Amino acid sequence: MPVRTCVPADIPPLCGIYNHYIAHTTITFEESPVSVTEMQKRVETTMQLFPWLVFEENEKILGYAYAGKWKDRSAYKHTAEITVYLHPEHCGKGIGGILYSTLIEQLANKNIHALLACIAIPNVASEKIHEQFGFRQVAHFREVGFKFGRWLDVGYWQKNL
Repeated sequence: MPVRTCVPADIPPLCGIYNHYIAHTTITFEESPVSVTEMQKRVETTMQLFPWLVFEENEKILGYAYAGKWKDRSAYKHTAEITVYLHPEHCGKGIGGILYSTLIEQLANKNIHALLACIAIPNVASEKIHEQFGFRQVAHFREVGFKFGRWLDVGYWQKNL
């Protein structure tokens, strides 16, 4: 299977994927490109508690998925926020589903009970993949982000394992 745990050599291609979404979409609310050093810190911090997975095919990273803390309070220790990013040329090919299947299985084995996904609305592709995995929208926050000169909504989708 082409899904594996992220290693340091994956960081530059991860930056390339993520920085595309920063520069061209409202999928992420970050507005400045992320450096390799910053991405390395994020991956290392995340992997102290949660998986960070990559999908590699023909020695090329086509996507990644990871989980992170939802909140810092100890009572939330069985809740994780998950996300997936795909190389823009490889969307709609089932890679996100393969990554999520593996990620969700690993989180279930780590005794995670609730999964959350924060999605900029509208984002039909993201809404669709989460709903295919049994997530349901549980919140809608209006005009909480501002990017590219416009106000943006955010929704939360949830799935309990």
